[in-house]
Amino acid sequence: MGFFRNSKIAGFWISLLVISVVSFYYYLASVSKTDGHYIYMLDDAYIHLAMAKNFALHSVWGVTPYEFSSTSSSPLFTFLISVLIRIFGNNDQLPLYFNIIFGIGIVFLLSRYYSVVFKEWKKIVLAVLFTVFFTVVYVQVLSGMEHVFQVFLFVTNIFCFSRWSKNKYSVAGFYGSLLLMGLVRFESMFYFVILAFAFLLIKKWKEALGVLLAGFIPVIIFCYFNYLQDGYLFPNSVVVKGTKLSFGPNMLFQLKTIFLDNLLLNPSFYKIGFFPVVLSAILIYREGKKNSFTETIRKNFLLIVFSLLMICHSMFADLKGLFRYEAYILTGFSMALIPKVSSLFTDFKNDIKKERLVSFLILMNVLLLIYKCWISHWMIINGGKNIYEQQIQSAKFLHTYYNTSKVVANDIGAITYYTDIHLLDIAGLGSKEMIPFNENKRVFDTRFEDFLTQYGRTNHYKIAIVYEEWLQGYVPETWKKAAVLKIRNKTMVARDEVSVYSIGGRDIQALKQNIRNFNWNKNVKVTIFD
Repeated sequence: MGFFRNSKIAGFWISLLVISVVSFYYYLASVSKTDGHYIYMLDDAYIHLAMAKNFALHSVWGVTPYEFSSTSSSPLFTFLISVLIRIFGNNDQLPLYFNIIFGIGIVFLLSRYYSVVFKEWKKIVLAVLFTVFFTVVYVQVLSGMEHVFQVFLFVTNIFCFSRWSKNKYSVAGFYGSLLLMGLVRFESMFYFVILAFAFLLIKKWKEALGVLLAGFIPVIIFCYFNYLQDGYLFPNSVVVKGTKLSFGPNMLFQLKTIFLDNLLLNPSFYKIGFFPVVLSAILIYREGKKNSFTETIRKNFLLIVFSLLMICHSMFADLKGLFRYEAYILTGFSMALIPKVSSLFTDFKNDIKKERLVSFLILMNVLLLIYKCWISHWMIINGGKNIYEQQIQSAKFLHTYYNTSKVVANDIGAITYYTDIHLLDIAGLGSKEMIPFNENKRVFDTRFEDFLTQYGRTNHYKIAIVYEEWLQGYVPETWKKAAVLKIRNKTMVARDEVSVYSIGGRDIQALKQNIRNFNWNKNVKVTIFD
């Protein structure tokens, strides 16, 4: 019974046990559908691996070993994986092991954080599990992406902020975590600005300046290096997918996109951020009626920061894709809100009667938690299977017959990690030449088709393996379709069909024969065009 007397230890180990069991179950469920080898549920994970492999083995920061390409949206995460590859060898499971370690770190810090709020281990466990499942951290661990590391840095930042006045190590941890955040995810820049703004509201001038310097200096250094290499400040994915606001004839359309499409009319915002923001607004309003403006800011500092952060992220970034982009914000909300509504944990029956509106909003957040866990269940169950049957099979085919050939593609992670192809990425993530056709959500036109035709001819590209729908009807006439590869039960891939083309058409018969000869997975339906 001594184990349960120490609430910190008990809270940590029991929370970790529950999360580990859930994660291991999904790991086994995924592996059972991918011939015994764990496959990440997003092709993006293999983009990090491809860049890490090339940087570790060839000293080239790119998805291919031949040239620089700023494809990683998380430079620090990719760099750390490259260090692991350099030490332990080229192993596609390294991101999973990395995430497991930092996932444990998240549970540990959350247990320490909530042990200050609650004295009983049961309530600590409940708070930790709510936070982890609300942000589906176990999904992020299994995704092999950078979001676990991002959440860990935010948990560290908030944990150290809560202990700011207690010791110098907390201050160092607070600024140290800010120093790394921007290079893990560039959306962290919203956090730096809002956090500094909140400090200014309570006249903490030094702290505001410290936040801006710690957050932005590493980002500025990277942007300078990136600009020297390819003429863009940010990685290609940020340039292509980011929402822009510029003065000019399209400004009103851009404002409509930012405020209406991305926020007010965005279903994802209401499914993810609306109820936490409203709950925070109610708690802040109540404090404002009893206290001065400055005191209200002090007492609700994190609620204000993360409410503004959710709104800014919705307007200028993304809320789609495995619930990963908003995971860091919802973690912050949980750490800010749970101490504010701690009475619901200690006197639930009486508190729910007195706080009906607050209880309703908490219930809605619990329902959102259940919704996300349910959707995530199918993402994990079918995600790795989808990637295995589509991207991994395509990569194996290219490795067998076109390992060093020039290839046009769109989903580029697995095919660049498992091969040494030369690449033209029509989506622009791996090829800066294609960025002008993709940035700011542009629609393709005849200029796009003409460019593909001319570029493929001039540079002697051999085959294309693409989603035909992504070409938006502008398939070059010189491309000859050889086959279509179709999978079933599409969950985590953009399309269920991949089209294979011979560029120029000269080698189309050899391409068809290679497709016939290749040992495709039994769940891939191969249709060859005669």
